[in-house]
Amino acid sequence: MRLVLDHLIVCHQLWSLTANGIFFPGVHLVSGDVGSGKSTLALMMAGLLTQESGTVIRDDIPQMMLSFQFPEYHVTGLTVAEECRSWNLDPDAVIRSAGIDVTGETAALSLSRGELKRLHLACVLARDYDLLLLDEPFSSLDCPGKEWVCRQMNKRAGGITVIFTHEQSIFPDIDHIWEIVGGKLADCGDMPGAVVRWQHAPPLVKKLMCAGRSPLALTPEGIREAACRTRG
Repeated sequence: MRLVLDHLIVCHQLWSLTANGIFFPGVHLVSGDVGSGKSTLALMMAGLLTQESGTVIRDDIPQMMLSFQFPEYHVTGLTVAEECRSWNLDPDAVIRSAGIDVTGETAALSLSRGELKRLHLACVLARDYDLLLLDEPFSSLDCPGKEWVCRQMNKRAGGITVIFTHEQSIFPDIDHIWEIVGGKLADCGDMPGAVVRWQHAPPLVKKLMCAGRSPLALTPEGIREAACRTRG
């Protein structure tokens, strides 16, 4: 199983993005400035946006899902129960997983954006996908919500998960880091060595590296371990 970006180029007036790389099974993080092209790249990976040139190759990836930043885009059911059933999922199980205080008869669009985000991600992460593309999965969530999403992501047994985000503090167990710099997708490499080449590393990660305590993982536990480590 692999996702290959073979010399992808997309242009929008004065803006362009070039992407080359191979995504193997695991959890990938794609970071970059606002407007750098993360969502555009996600759309091309999913086959929902045609690139100017180049090819997207999806080897052994029969099932994929793209989750957009705003959960309202995904709602198709009038009630919470109808929304869950549209994913062929049991509403009670999804509500428990999402940890939201609603019933199946609650109107889906009456939920706060944070609640709706948790409901949507609970549905997404309850299914098995060979390729899961998550565009800003942490947006609209408080810290407990972000930690919950990370725990759910860490339960995925296989497949390729690509997270496009500006998140600075709470991450799941990341295997590989990419970033968009100067209109190009840069491959920072596998963790833990990738943090050394990660220009968009969060301030806390950069501070730890400057102190000679480069984190072995970007999870909260990994950051705490690095902060408490003597050196190295």
